[in-house]
This record gives sequence, C-alpha cells and structure tokens, in this order.
Amino acid sequence: MALWLDSNSEPQTENEKADLAAIAALKVSTALELKNEGNEYVKKGKKHYKDAIDCYTRAINQKGLGESETSVLFANRAHVNLLLGNNRRALEDAEQAVKLSPTNVKAIYRAAKASFALDMLKEAITYCEQGLELSPDNEDLKKLVKLASGKLAEREKHEAEVAKALRGAKDLLSAFEDRGLKIGKAMFRELTGLKKPVLDKSKILHWPVVLLYPEVGSSVCLSKTRILHYLLEGSPGAGAVSIDEEKDSSNYESPTGKGPSRWVKVNEKRTLHDVLKEPNLVIPGIPVFYIVSKSSTFYNKFKSGKWALPQVPGEDTA
Repeated sequence: MALWLDSNSEPQTENEKADLAAIAALKVSTALELKNEGNEYVKKGKKHYKDAIDCYTRAINQKGLGESETSVLFANRAHVNLLLGNNRRALEDAEQAVKLSPTNVKAIYRAAKASFALDMLKEAITYCEQGLELSPDNEDLKKLVKLASGKLAEREKHEAEVAKALRGAKDLLSAFEDRGLKIGKAMFRELTGLKKPVLDKSKILHWPVVLLYPEVGSSVCLSKTRILHYLLEGSPGAGAVSIDEEKDSSNYESPTGKGPSRWVKVNEKRTLHDVLKEPNLVIPGIPVFYIVSKSSTFYNKFKSGKWALPQVPGEDTA
C-alpha cells in the first residue's frame, strides 16, 4: 500500500498512485473542514479564540493545501492572535502568509497591524505601502499608514529634541568648566522655574539673573519685590569689590560660601563674567543678587548675616 512507501520513493503501481491521491484528497478535505471550523469559532467570540487557533494550526499541519490557501490559514491565525494581543505571534504568522502569497492583502494588513502594535513603525509603514500598491483604495491600510507615519514623525521629533538637549547640556557643562564656574543647588525655583543659562552659537553665555530686594521698610519681604533679569556674561551690570568698601547708596550682594565672607559686594562697573569667577562663589543654579540700601536700618543686620529669608511658597527647605 502507498501508506508504507518510503518518503523518497515514487509510487510504482496504479494502486499506490490511487492510494496517494486518496490520502492527498483527505488532507485537503480535513484542512478545509478545520479552516471552516476555525472561522465559526472566531464568530462565536473571544471565549472561542483559542479553539480557532487550534483549528487553524491543525489545518496548517495537514500540509494538504497549496501555497495560496495555506497563506489564508496563516493570515487567519494571525488575525486571531491580534485579537488576543499576541502581537509577536501574529506578526510571525502574517509574515509567513505574505511569504506564501505576496498578493494576500489581508495578510499584509495584519503584518502591518502587528508591526504597529509592536511599535515597529517603519516596518508597519512598509507593509502598508506594499498593500496599497496592490489595493490602492483599501481604507484600513490608508488609516494605518497615516497613523504610523504620524507616530513615527512624533518619535523622530522627540528623539531629535532629546539629542539636541543632550548636546546643549554637554556644551553648557564644558562652558562652565572652561570658565572655572562652580554650580550648586538651584534656589528660588518658584520664581525661575526651569530657566537656566544658555550658550549661543558664539559661545557666549546668556544668564537669567535673580535680583532680590530683601528689605521693604524695616521688614524682609519677597512677595512683591522679586525680579528676574537676563544678562550676557560680558555685559556691564556687575563687578566684584571688597565687602568693606562703601561707595554706592545701593549694591548687588551675591552669596559666596559660608561665614563672614559669604557676601561679596558688587557694583555695575565690571562684567557679570568677572563676578561669577569669584574664587568662593558657588552659583545657585543661576546667579542671585540681593539689593540692599546702605542708608536703611536693615543694612547692618544684612551685612552681619543676622537675618534669614522667609520661607517662600514652593521653595524646598534645606
């Protein structure tokens, strides 16, 4: 009988040929029955999806159908795997279906859909374009390629922004190191937010600068007297002088270090660049200057350090 033929042997008699033909017909019939049974399970809903996959798998294993019909079986199983969220398996089945029948538009769409679900956006777009060449009016493919293209554009934009930010941060750090600047913990975030120095194309630093007036009358108040300015590092507006020198009626005061030397009195005759290079200065994120009138009763208290800023809403305590 043909059932006992060696795998590499050819049927020799008419009976053997008839037996093989009958076996092949049985495989085809069984595969088609399993395919139809799987389709019915899909129609019954989610509780029967695993049964549908089992039917399609058994149909494929019959190895009785041609490439085109077998492609349909793989595409159907890909469809059910998509419904179950088995996106990787769905992609593998859809790719096999496309390999068997490159014109199977449903298989191509399911490969695109699985690729999109796996965040393989470029692959999803490629599959959509392949499908649209075969079926230009396919609305599902049109919608998916638009969705995938939009998401890919957003991702590439985000990646470009991140790369630009990293380059900017690296360049900014190098600028600090080249200038010998020391950067410490940021202060007054409720005022400055995420503002930070910016290095322009000419390698000039643009600094946001906080000017604080800690005195209103004889009390310390920040609520209505906080000012945020922007200064170029080479612009006039600050320069270091000795704390003991008293030349002007008002001065910028910049905190540097601790103890008696924590304050450096500055005037407007030199550049911000010079002030920020003070040996003991640790810049609290961005430069902070305190402006105090020497003619006030608060001046001596401020100069001696016998005062403290009130807790500003939104500012973390140390």
